[in-house]
Amino acid sequence: MRRVIAALVAVAAVGGCTVQAAEGDGDSPVRVELPKSSPSSPAGAEDDKPSPKPTKTPPKVLLAPGDTGRDVRELQARLRQVAWIFEGPTGTYDGTTEEAVKGFQGKRGLPKTGETDTVTWQRLLRMTHEPGKWELYLMGGQPAAAPDARCMTGRVLCISKSSRTLRWMVDGRTVTTVPVRFGSEYTPTREGVFSVYWKSRHHVSTLYDSPMPYAMFFSGGQAVHYSSDFAARGYAGASHGCVNVRDEAAIAELFDEVRSGDKVVVYW
Repeated sequence: MRRVIAALVAVAAVGGCTVQAAEGDGDSPVRVELPKSSPSSPAGAEDDKPSPKPTKTPPKVLLAPGDTGRDVRELQARLRQVAWIFEGPTGTYDGTTEEAVKGFQGKRGLPKTGETDTVTWQRLLRMTHEPGKWELYLMGGQPAAAPDARCMTGRVLCISKSSRTLRWMVDGRTVTTVPVRFGSEYTPTREGVFSVYWKSRHHVSTLYDSPMPYAMFFSGGQAVHYSSDFAARGYAGASHGCVNVRDEAAIAELFDEVRSGDKVVVYW
C-alpha cells in the first residue's frame, strides 16, 4: 500500500496536484485536488466572467437640419403628402422641416430626434409615393431652361414652359429669373413670339373678376402678372391662360423695367 501512495505522490508532483492521505488506516482511499481554471486556461475551460451584452448600433442619419438640396426637397414633398408639412418644398432642412420630422417620428413610436435616419426614411417611403417634378418644385426654385434662340437679342421676356421659368433678358444677358405657371389644359397659354402692348399696375380681370396686379399684356387677354393664388398654392393650381408670377417683389421690379414694345417669347 505504501508503494501505491508513493507512486501517486510522484504522479501528482509531475501534474501539479497535491496528494492528501485521508485520516484512518493506511487502506483509506486517496483524493487528488486539481487547481481551478484561470484566464490563461486552454480553450474549452470555463470562464466565470459574464459575456458582455452586444451594443445596438443607432440607425444612420441621412438628412439633418442645415442640409440643402434635392434630397431635402423629396423629404419635404413626402412629408407634405402625409400632412406633416404644408410649406415648400424649399430644399432647405429648416426648423419647420425638423418639427415635421419630429411629429412624424413621435406618431410612430420612433425617437423624436428631428433628424431623418434610415428607419424614419423607410417608414416614410412605405407611406408615400415618389414625388413628381412639380411636387419637388411646388413653390419654385427649379433651374431655368436654356433660353430660346429668339431671346438672345434685344429686351425679352423669355418664358420656358418646360422649366416653368421666366428670364428677363437684355441683349442675351439674363437679368432676372422667376418661377411661373401657365394656363390649364382647357385654357392654355399661347406659344410664340409676341410683344408687350399694354401695362396695367392694378388691373382687375373683367372676364373673371379677379385681380391681376402688375399685368403686362402680350396676346389678347393673356398677360404676365402677379398671382396671390400661385403664391399660396404653387403649381397645385393654374391660370386662365396668363403667365403667373408668385414673387410679388420680383414682378413689381420687373414691371418697372419692362417697356411697351418689349419682346415676349413663350416656348417649350
